[in-house]
Amino acid sequence: MSITTAQPNLTVATTEGLVRGTVLRGVRSWRGIPYAAPPTGERRLRLPQPAAAWNDVLDATRYGPAAPQVRTRTGLGAGPKTRMDEDCLTINVTAPAETAAPRPVLVYFHGGAFTSGAASAPAYDGTNLVLRGDVVYVCMNYRLGALGFMDFRRYSTPQRAFDVNLGLADQVAALRWVQRNIAGFGGDPGNVTVFGESAGAMSITALMCVPSARGLFHRAFAQSSAPATAYGPGLPEKWAASLLELLGVDEAGAAEALARIPAERLVEATQRLTRGIAPETDPGTRAVAPVVDGHFLPLHPLDAFRTGKAHPVPLVIGNMSREGALFDRFEDILPTKPERIEKMFARTAPELQDQVLAAYPGYPRKHQAVDVGGDAVFWLPSVQVAEAHSAHAPVWSYRFDYAPTMARILGVGATHGLDIPAVFGNYDSGLGRLLTLAGGKSTAVAVGNRFRGALLRFARTGRPGPLWPGYDSRSRTTKVFDATDLIVSDPHRARRLAWNGYRGYR
Repeated sequence: MSITTAQPNLTVATTEGLVRGTVLRGVRSWRGIPYAAPPTGERRLRLPQPAAAWNDVLDATRYGPAAPQVRTRTGLGAGPKTRMDEDCLTINVTAPAETAAPRPVLVYFHGGAFTSGAASAPAYDGTNLVLRGDVVYVCMNYRLGALGFMDFRRYSTPQRAFDVNLGLADQVAALRWVQRNIAGFGGDPGNVTVFGESAGAMSITALMCVPSARGLFHRAFAQSSAPATAYGPGLPEKWAASLLELLGVDEAGAAEALARIPAERLVEATQRLTRGIAPETDPGTRAVAPVVDGHFLPLHPLDAFRTGKAHPVPLVIGNMSREGALFDRFEDILPTKPERIEKMFARTAPELQDQVLAAYPGYPRKHQAVDVGGDAVFWLPSVQVAEAHSAHAPVWSYRFDYAPTMARILGVGATHGLDIPAVFGNYDSGLGRLLTLAGGKSTAVAVGNRFRGALLRFARTGRPGPLWPGYDSRSRTTKVFDATDLIVSDPHRARRLAWNGYRGYR
């Protein structure tokens, strides 16, 4: 790897060719670099292939297209003017303006329930991380929805085969690109920390159980993961059949249809499946999610962690205190209502229903029902990962309790996604600005500084902080981020004991 003298610090050699970036807001940035071949044509619904080399210098000053998805105004996905295309496998790098190497590398996986999200989203601007932490920041697009997280293998023909876990495989390809190329941007390929929120954190806990991801990252920081969100066999095949039914495609013509049908129609049908059908038929699941296929993802992540087969990298894992409130108010896809909760237990563990619900005094009132749904999907499996992984590698657990004034006005409290502006330090724009419209910005910024500082210390030293004890199954020490931070032992002990033995849909 070398930096050309024609344009110092901006033109970098990668394994595929030269890329030229720009200086933005005091950092060097490169955008839209292909890390794999376009997953189009014959490569649609197939594992990612290497990107082709180029001869001219690639203009890396513009973000690549986001994966096809429903547009949003949240600042977390494809906005009204965001380009979208199936040819979406590009990566972005942000580095300090001053050339020095090697620096710790932070690789972010965006969230969005595996159906939305974009590396170009303003919420994921890594400038503040780079400036404060003296790190190299990486974020990429990966395939979403039916094109990235559904299992169509049963519809393969000799002429047209389909692979599975494509979105995860894209992430592995991006991490391989980092290993090959990040030194040229000033990063240390031997010190890569992956971090992500929601589906990005689910990706992280899944990748810790993917054999082909071994050695590609060295630390993991998972915000609001739902580690149980991986399925197979049974549910993925059912959902694939349901999607084809929504598309009006029969099994005989499925291979040809999946090869040709416009991405927009797949997005629309996936939206109907994930928002309307799956939450009612199988509450607490995602119809688009990693698939336990016996090969790429050999074991369910919770089973891999339990048996010590996950990659033994240090892990920080935690949740918002009221994960389910966002979904009950704005994204009605979780089991946050009594009828869905009771159907979830009927489908998974009817013998535990009374015991679990008794641990939420006041149930079936709304507040308690929302907490049951959030705990089932996010908190409980994260605790199960922490206790299992702590037997094999260092683990730190946290709970994020701080809710800005606007979040309290909206009645959601410290709910899912509110830690995004905290970890990126982006309270001056987008979601961060909205959350502080009603005041409390100085406190929000202070909490965010401590949370972001923990991530940066973890990336640099392998520990999130000197006053944050590690987690083990005896003490269950957890750091609580709030206006005043606390260290607590075994938070929600009664709930944890009530859920003991719950295995969900696996």
